[in-house]
Amino acid sequence: MPTDFDLSIPQIVLAALAASVLVVAVLAGSSSSAALSPYNDDWDGASDFRALASERGEVVLAHETGAYDSGAADGTVAFVLSPDSGYASSELVGVSRFVRNGGTLVVASDSDSHANELLGVLGASARLDGRPLRDPRSNYRTPAMPVASRVPNASLRAGSFAGLRTGASDAADSVTLNHGTAVEPNGATVVYNTSGYAYLDADRNGRLGPSENLTSAPVVTAERLGAGRVVVVSDSSAFIDAMVEEGRNRAFVAALLSGHDRVLLDYSHAAGLPPLVVALLVVRESAWLTLAAGVAVVGILGVWSRRPDLLSAATATLSRQWQRASGGGIVGGFNGEIGERSEGPAVGIRPTRDQLVAHLERRHPDWDPERVERVAAALHRRRDR
Repeated sequence: MPTDFDLSIPQIVLAALAASVLVVAVLAGSSSSAALSPYNDDWDGASDFRALASERGEVVLAHETGAYDSGAADGTVAFVLSPDSGYASSELVGVSRFVRNGGTLVVASDSDSHANELLGVLGASARLDGRPLRDPRSNYRTPAMPVASRVPNASLRAGSFAGLRTGASDAADSVTLNHGTAVEPNGATVVYNTSGYAYLDADRNGRLGPSENLTSAPVVTAERLGAGRVVVVSDSSAFIDAMVEEGRNRAFVAALLSGHDRVLLDYSHAAGLPPLVVALLVVRESAWLTLAAGVAVVGILGVWSRRPDLLSAATATLSRQWQRASGGGIVGGFNGEIGERSEGPAVGIRPTRDQLVAHLERRHPDWDPERVERVAAALHRRRDR
């Protein structure tokens, strides 16, 4: 059936506006400005970290802890970066099962609240101190960014026990923190230490006080837990783009990823995943939602293939509504009024000069008769061209 797809200028403008809104919505829904977000390309995002992880194998973005049970624990490393809230008891069951079945869990934070709560419930020994760590001697640009060195013969593999694979990248020499804290090992293996000139800034004044002592502070520990292990890093900022670009931290991240075929990024208790990404994950994880989405797409394509004229009609309707909402211009407004009073569409109607005068008088009662006549004459001449 032949269809007239000729579009008027308002329809073209409307289509362009709709396309722009769609593009902006997709971009906004698929990106994030949250710190440590894998979809944030700014300095405080973790897009470089996600890219490094994808080079190692499958990357799983977890918006809920059920993802820990979605694959084999052995050969998987999971990252929890600065959780904003505590894990519920039911959620901790899955995380604990993941570690004890052979998974590696990396917990990174400069705070001692929710991260320590997670470590305690899991049964790990290490704890985060929470006080700012500074090192005036060994640092990157400022004492608030200590450079910690690997302890000789220490390994992120926590003793390289059975079931955990080692590799050359486990020999990252150092790691740089960015306003981090220290780790209290409590029996866990210390893998990275600051120099002996570091101190915990208890009063947070940026200076070594009389009650603050110089010490070599642990910043990374590893310990065995069941068949798996837990690695604690005293600063989640070690994983942001600005820090991963720094050579030492890239090697450190590579060391954590080494020997694993699957990487799970746990954002179940932290901002970072854009709404569109979460929506896609929810649909993908639900067989019923996936089926419903597929049926909807097939249905829309089927209707359009049988009735392509519906697209033209819908576009014309939206165009008229847009004209009315935005004012639509004087002639557009006139056609809208004619369309409302008549049974047929207003497209193509050529108003007479008297009709234009009457319309202008109704729409602009504050105009004097001379101005109304002048504008009506100009519009009538334009319509006759």
